[in-house]
Amino acid sequence: MRITNTSDLWWKNAVVYCADVETFLDTDGSGRGDLAGMSQRIDHLAQLGVTCLWLMPFYPSPNRDDGYDISDFYAVDPHLGNFGGFVELVRTARDRGIRVIVDLVVNHTSDQHPWFRAARSSRSSPYRDWYVWADEDPGDTGTQVAFPDQETSLWQYDEKAGQYFLHRFYKTQPDLDVTNPQVRDEITKIVGFWLQLGLSGFRVDAVPALLDEQGTDAAEHARLRDPHDFLRHLREFLGRRTGDAILLGEVNLPYDQQLEFFGSAAGGELTMQFDFMTMQATYLALARNDARPIAASLAARPPIPATAQWATFLRNHDELTLDKLTESERQEVIAAFGPDPAMQLYGHGLRRRLPPMLDGDPRRLKLAYSLLFSLPGTPVLFYGEEIGMGENLDIPDRYSVRTPMQWSAQPNGGFSTASPAKLARPISSDGFAPEHVNVEDQRHDPESLLSFVTLLVQRYRTTPELGWGTWQALEQPHVEVLAARTSLDDGVVVTLHNLSPQAVTVPLELGELPEGTRLVDLLLRGDPVQLNADGSAHLELPGYGHRWLRVVRPGDRRLV
Repeated sequence: MRITNTSDLWWKNAVVYCADVETFLDTDGSGRGDLAGMSQRIDHLAQLGVTCLWLMPFYPSPNRDDGYDISDFYAVDPHLGNFGGFVELVRTARDRGIRVIVDLVVNHTSDQHPWFRAARSSRSSPYRDWYVWADEDPGDTGTQVAFPDQETSLWQYDEKAGQYFLHRFYKTQPDLDVTNPQVRDEITKIVGFWLQLGLSGFRVDAVPALLDEQGTDAAEHARLRDPHDFLRHLREFLGRRTGDAILLGEVNLPYDQQLEFFGSAAGGELTMQFDFMTMQATYLALARNDARPIAASLAARPPIPATAQWATFLRNHDELTLDKLTESERQEVIAAFGPDPAMQLYGHGLRRRLPPMLDGDPRRLKLAYSLLFSLPGTPVLFYGEEIGMGENLDIPDRYSVRTPMQWSAQPNGGFSTASPAKLARPISSDGFAPEHVNVEDQRHDPESLLSFVTLLVQRYRTTPELGWGTWQALEQPHVEVLAARTSLDDGVVVTLHNLSPQAVTVPLELGELPEGTRLVDLLLRGDPVQLNADGSAHLELPGYGHRWLRVVRPGDRRLV
């Protein structure tokens, strides 16, 4: 493969970084982060090696769902900045080699959105048909709610409208009716508007809910017989407008159903999807010190279109969902990483960040992130992961993991000069507080997690096999070890990860290779490993050890 191909399909070996403007850096002393602060810290992302910045919602919002309840899709929340600041951010990021994508949250609006206010005012309103309504109570839907601690039904009676409206999430977020061609046209305009400001795509929120036709009648269904047609339309529209913009979809479904959202074998729908299945299998593997759940999950991945990609991750901005595990598996993970009920959410998830779950053990943290970057796909980091930030369980619900970024050991972690009472959210105050975990200290420590993650990013970016190649588990006798071979044309990388605290010796069988072939470690300095004549070798792995090894044949011109 020519290295120039990696710039055409840039998303296949990108490094994505998710950030919340409101909790990243406050430049005006208001206690809330802002777009100017995001721009101010672009060089931190550039030094880390990030190539794609994903911004969580920064639109006007009543903030009843941390900005995911949007009241104007064509504006910037004035508390966070303005269009001038947004364009400056996109331009500055692009100058540093970083593309920008933003959340596209169009399954619903805020109940304060002018569309919904008009819709509920009268049955004759032109916006009435933009939402999903029912005259009679649709019955018990309590088992279908997304937030069982907050909601008991998918339907809410509106006194002014005299009807029930559908809301798959909070009752303050009425669902749009995507079968309505006017709604689809408006969503397309929203996409076009933000693309015109220099974006490289969108992270699409709750894609299955967006396409779900629950609550619509036969006449409404006839307006959009196949909801996937709308995804295909959006993908084609992106292609016409920019050529290289992406749709990164949130689709927490089993693999066979996820394939449909890529457009099946033909493609043409979502460009990328988060791999929720392997994420959950990874936590089961970490809880058991057994790598087999990860290998089984990756083996179950269906073939996807050549231009599509999986997005791999360990944590995101929501709860750590474990809903695809069996009940017994889920309880294993909860017992290992969140035994206190205060750490749990919705009966199937955890509201914790990874470092506290691993007791802050630097060996286990480095193992986990080495594993993430070595998995086949495109890695996604949630802000603060690069330094090992923890959660604040005093903050309710999912927001415990969305605390302000910790830049230094200064007051408020260097996030803001405002008084603590004015901060968007409280700073962590335990062993993961800013005086213990911050960017400034770790920048000067070659052994820090930040230095290690920076190294992983550099190696991942110069190892296209990991984003583009074919992954294969290697047979070896240790269940606690994930040994894999990733190949692309004549390039081969072997990755080893020991999920247990005990040291092991891993026998490798790489098959017939030219005499003089050696394994060069991409993460550690040291002499290359010389392979035996039959392509075998024995490699030592310490407890929680990890190695990335490039197969280097005689005369190979790759830089290692």
